[in-house]
Amino acid sequence: MSEPEPIERLRRIGWRGDALPGAGLRLARVVAQHRAGYELHDGETLFSAQPDGHFLKRGLDPAARPVVGDFVELAPGRPPHIVKVLARRTVLSRAAAGERYERQLIATNIDYVLVLTGLDGDFNPARIERYLSLTEGSGAQPVVLLSKLDTREDAAAQIDALRARLPAGTPVHALNSKDPASVAQLAAYLQPGDSAVLVGSSGAGKSTLTNTLLGTARMATAEVRSHDSRGRHTTTHRALLQLPSGGCLIDTPGMRELKLTGEENLDLFADIEALAGQCRFADCGHGSEPGCAVQAALASGELTPGRWRNFLKLHDEREEQAATLEARLRRQRGGRPIERPHGHRGQRERE
Repeated sequence: MSEPEPIERLRRIGWRGDALPGAGLRLARVVAQHRAGYELHDGETLFSAQPDGHFLKRGLDPAARPVVGDFVELAPGRPPHIVKVLARRTVLSRAAAGERYERQLIATNIDYVLVLTGLDGDFNPARIERYLSLTEGSGAQPVVLLSKLDTREDAAAQIDALRARLPAGTPVHALNSKDPASVAQLAAYLQPGDSAVLVGSSGAGKSTLTNTLLGTARMATAEVRSHDSRGRHTTTHRALLQLPSGGCLIDTPGMRELKLTGEENLDLFADIEALAGQCRFADCGHGSEPGCAVQAALASGELTPGRWRNFLKLHDEREEQAATLEARLRRQRGGRPIERPHGHRGQRERE
């Protein structure tokens, strides 16, 4: 039976297991990654570590290497060496930028994905839908945060329109990131042992919100550009921070490109899929065909043109990424047929 004290220390940084590694090994969580190695925390102490040699092999899937949020086993040494990444209960990822298909892990072992968007020029419902689509398969709960509430007197209409556009039950919170009383509404997502990752574009106010949650100006902030409300990357790498509330927050750099992985279900648009199922013809192209339920919904205002266009864009991107992923997996298997990625669903599977 494991000693309770080490486990209780690990609970502070989100550990959900009931056992510790065998003799000679210790358990810790990755809180930051640098070119020179990793920073880890064991619930009591912050320290540096190096990856074991097998993590450095050429051709190794980057997703197999330790990332921020991982719980890892360590062998003793100066510095200690990471020898094993423990099973991840949740994973937030995206397709890496560039032509070559590669998955980039953003954070692991998280309970909530806090999607932060400013209520200024940064406000973009289509981008929020893209973040939520990426979150779908992560296993974590998405929460939409609308910052800079203090800069808009007419924010209520924007917020109501966004809530109507998103699936019912999606948490949406408008706040002033500089005001602790306003930020207090996030307490439910940052309880002791909880882990959340904060994502959003540069200038949305991630560092400002993080500083307020920490109760100290620990993260650098910068002014946004006046013409487009975008900012510089004041956060340069992902880092897991322990909050006074007892929760853990992973702050991330602003992401300019949010490519789907190809495994999304796009459940965010289940209402559009349902409409398509009501069309007179099973192969309806949702253009000028008679009896098209989608076109009828667009004409009546039930479905907005902007949301329809974003669905088509994300659907086509998902299909393209799924085909690229399938081709890559087929090459890895020597050309043998494979099952389509788990969770993937084509638009016409229902037919």
